[in-house]
Amino acid sequence: MLLGSVPAAVWDAVAEGGYDVVWLMGVWQRSPVGVALALGDLDLVRSFEAALPDYTDEDVVGSPYCIRDYVVDERLGGPAGLATARAELRARGLGLLLDFVPNHVAPDHPWVSGHPDRFVLGEPADLEQDPATFVELGGRVFAHGRDPYFPAWPDVVQLNAFSAALRVAAAETLLDIAGQCDGVRCDMAMLMMDDVFASTWGDRVGPPSTTPYWPEVIGAVRGSHPGFLFVAEAYWDREFALQRQGFDHCYDKRLYDRLTSSDTSGVEAHLSADPDYQARLLRFIENHDEPRAASVLGPEQHRAAAIATFTQCGARLVHDGQTTGRRTHLPVFLGRFPEEPDDEELNAFYHRLLDALADPTFRTGEWRWCRTLPWADDPGTSPILSWCWTGDTRWLVAVNVSERRCSARVAGPWPDLRGGTVRLHDPTQDVTYHRTGNDLNDGMYVELPPWGWHLFRIDDGSAAFEGEAS
Repeated sequence: MLLGSVPAAVWDAVAEGGYDVVWLMGVWQRSPVGVALALGDLDLVRSFEAALPDYTDEDVVGSPYCIRDYVVDERLGGPAGLATARAELRARGLGLLLDFVPNHVAPDHPWVSGHPDRFVLGEPADLEQDPATFVELGGRVFAHGRDPYFPAWPDVVQLNAFSAALRVAAAETLLDIAGQCDGVRCDMAMLMMDDVFASTWGDRVGPPSTTPYWPEVIGAVRGSHPGFLFVAEAYWDREFALQRQGFDHCYDKRLYDRLTSSDTSGVEAHLSADPDYQARLLRFIENHDEPRAASVLGPEQHRAAAIATFTQCGARLVHDGQTTGRRTHLPVFLGRFPEEPDDEELNAFYHRLLDALADPTFRTGEWRWCRTLPWADDPGTSPILSWCWTGDTRWLVAVNVSERRCSARVAGPWPDLRGGTVRLHDPTQDVTYHRTGNDLNDGMYVELPPWGWHLFRIDDGSAAFEGEAS
């Protein structure tokens, strides 16, 4: 579908879902060379066939991270189509996020023939000794792009983070992108950090610049676009360092890993970190690199992970198809999803959760970790974790991140509620309780089934509520 002809009802549904920003992955021109390489890779073709039962070669549109040029692909309507989509989003109060791939470009990118000084280059001997890492293009030897922990990617060539010419070109590219959207998601951002880049390529790239890569290029953009959003795909505990180098948000893979592996103490330690650091993390339970949540998490664990992830401070990423329970992890090379039935119960759950998260307190309020104390009948370490939000409204969250029923005492931080009663309503499960303010502050008894949760809005409970639980 062309971006300029997306029905208004689609954009309306996104806005009504309570989202702030739409990330459109893969709008830039994809590489024909990359497509040919993908079609010649037997393992990739098998993955295409597994994901798409009626797969044909025409379904391979190329990787969105093998970029031929930073120009909107004509198959999506070109720059005019993107401008129309952005206008539709803006009219609904939504921002637009696009991709920037700092580490590499496609072999047929214009820079390869016109600006080889922007790349990591090799010698004929490198190509002969290590053909998996080097490639000959136009009479020169270039390094393939790579992550130091894995073999090189055969469909891309490596940019040189230490090249002054590359940094100028990267800043110019980002400035052009900044005229078309409200922010960028920077692919594998940690690969361009000075120490990572130096350890990956060694003496071949020489010494680093006096200014690290990201502060230089981000600073160049922020000079004319001060509110432009930078989001880092980040791993290896590089999140804090990238925040310090200018990123607004960084992927929180650590929380994802600990939640999906039921690492209770790890989740607790992670969420006990400095709130300022946490407020600049991007939380998720699936994305285009991870398996579909519905395919690896049982229904109860999926819901508990969603509650635990999306009620944190920081940004929240909801992947297309996540709320309807898609199970097929689609290779990024493919341009078509298989048909899958919607999980209506899961979709209803997400609607209730997103409706609750539309409360401004979850954006502008104060997030705080809460004490969880053992209960007399369950004296061991409890897998019930708790946090709260305070703003124009108050919310208390408790989640059991384990496979066993357990109990604990959960204490909120609201001494002004002492001496009265409070109403606790969970809109995701449509249950209501009444408790005393003293009980809430001293440690309220909570018992939860495996992967159970409470997402309580705390209100004045002095009035009677017919038919509500006590």
